[in-house]
Parts: sequence; structure tokens; C-alpha cells
Amino acid sequence: MNERTVYEYAVVRVVPRVEREEFVNVGVALYCKKKKYAQVKIYVDEAKCRALYPEIDLELIKKHLDSFQYICVGDKRGGKLAALELPERFRWLTAKRSTLIQCSVTHPGLCVEPEETLQELFDKLVL
Repeated sequence: MNERTVYEYAVVRVVPRVEREEFVNVGVALYCKKKKYAQVKIYVDEAKCRALYPEIDLELIKKHLDSFQYICVGDKRGGKLAALELPERFRWLTAKRSTLIQCSVTHPGLCVEPEETLQELFDKLVL
């Protein structure tokens, strides 16, 4: 039987000019405590980002997003933050901040397989 379990997710956003509060959804971070799962899917639509700010440094943005992914999955390339316990990493990544990379508020849901749910959210909210 496929048991549904609680998960949390947040939309990852690029905010090219923080003072304007405009953003482009570039990913989804999902955490499921029961399945011991945390993952983020990222896709940067360069045209959308440049539409908001033509001078945006996309290489810098991509480096920050790489770090975001490393931290989320606990990859040592993410530095000391990647060594935190899984729930702490997810909470740190999704904390409110005013930088080029921001997350939406965290939303809960129920899923059977977190990987499938992550893909569904990614398709719906980013692509």
C-alpha cells in the first residue's frame, strides 16, 4: 500500500534587483522528514532573468544555485552548512532573506514518493 507522508517545499527564486522585488522562479526545494529526503531541482531561464535586469551576472547566479544544491543534499562542496542535519539544511536554505537567491514561504503537502512530487511541482512552478 502506498502510504502518503508529509512533505514541505519552497520555490527557489532569482531576484535580480532586490529593491524592485521582481523575481523569476528557478527551482523547487523539497523536504520529506519521514523519507529522509531533501532535494532541489533548478532551471534558470536566462531570457526571463535578463528581461528583469539585462546586466544580471548569470554565472554568479548559477554558482550560488550550485551551492544551494550542494547544501540541500549534504554534499561537502557546500561547506559547513552541508554538514548540518537534513532538517537544519532545509530550514537554513528556505529562511527569509533579501539576496539574489530567495525562497518562497514553505508549503506543506502529502506525497507517496517525494521524487515524483518534486518533479510535478518543478514542472508546474518553474517550467
